[in-house]
Amino acid sequence: MKKMRKAIVGGIAVLAASSALVACGDAPDESGSSGSNDAAKTDFLPCIVSDAGGFDDKSFNQLSYEGVLQAAEELGSEHKEVESNSENDYAPNLESLVAEGCDAIVTVGFALSAATVESAKANPDVEYILIDDAADNDFDGTKDAENIKPLLYDTAQAAFLAGYAAADYTKTGVVGTYGGQPFPTVTIFMDGFKQGAEYYAAEKGKDVKVVGFEGGEKGLFTGGFEANETATTTAKGIIDQDADVILPVGGPIYQGALTAIADSGKDVALMGVDADFFETDPKTQDVVLTSILKNMKVSTYEAIVAAGNDEFDPEAYVGTLENDGVGIAPFHNFEDKISDTLADELEQVKAGIIDGSIPVTSYLNQ
Repeated sequence: MKKMRKAIVGGIAVLAASSALVACGDAPDESGSSGSNDAAKTDFLPCIVSDAGGFDDKSFNQLSYEGVLQAAEELGSEHKEVESNSENDYAPNLESLVAEGCDAIVTVGFALSAATVESAKANPDVEYILIDDAADNDFDGTKDAENIKPLLYDTAQAAFLAGYAAADYTKTGVVGTYGGQPFPTVTIFMDGFKQGAEYYAAEKGKDVKVVGFEGGEKGLFTGGFEANETATTTAKGIIDQDADVILPVGGPIYQGALTAIADSGKDVALMGVDADFFETDPKTQDVVLTSILKNMKVSTYEAIVAAGNDEFDPEAYVGTLENDGVGIAPFHNFEDKISDTLADELEQVKAGIIDGSIPVTSYLNQ
């Protein structure tokens, strides 16, 4: 029988400190990680497991983690977390959280989908919040487990705006992108970016070339999401093709682009993904043109709070430009480097995407 959940809104517990991240495969610290104080607590226990990028990826793992922290604070609950180092950790980490008595478990990323579905089927009384996958192996609208709430983001829409901005900004006429692995949640950024740059070129009559991605799974991928030499070498190859705007898609792999940009000695702009890199990683502030945003913190927070109030809704959430689930960040230090007309044009393009007059295709709407 499902345990009772009594979310106490009054006397909100304040997070005293975050716990140390639990090593892969290890059981989370039994004390939880919301700290302890005299405020009333709920018996609802939210939990989260990262993908291999880890909670300090300055990207989607971090945003989802912050959403869980915010929700736990509002609910007056403890929380537990497990960090994965590789795909081999996903199933064991989920098992450890179930064993700890978690009521809702956030699994971060497309790569955790199979392990999440398996765990959800085995534990129907636990509520799962799966980020970046529909929990539907056939994409026919029927979830593989009904106790999973998918959080999806049509980032192609926001990436279209970023591609348009990149095409407007480029001085060489070449912009580029590369990804970690050819997951749909990675290529959706690259697809939108390419469509936006090509739309700009057609509308303006400007010759703009997109390198690093042809569409589908045809493109440059590092094979993982680590900030390693492969990420740097891949970024260098794009810069060597004369690209002066580069979009790395895959959590920490952007750090390879930072190294490649610095080594090149060229004036190359970076585009971030998921979070506003200008805010999450100050090292990017001199080179980041803008970032393609997924409002994962808010949607994760809302899903956990709903579960904590016994209002879990398994219907899929899809973030779009219209509902502010996706967007692009300010231009920050590049405000005086972009054209005077770009901001207004982006608002017009955004309106066209929302009303359907400017089509943007992705795996979510094909």
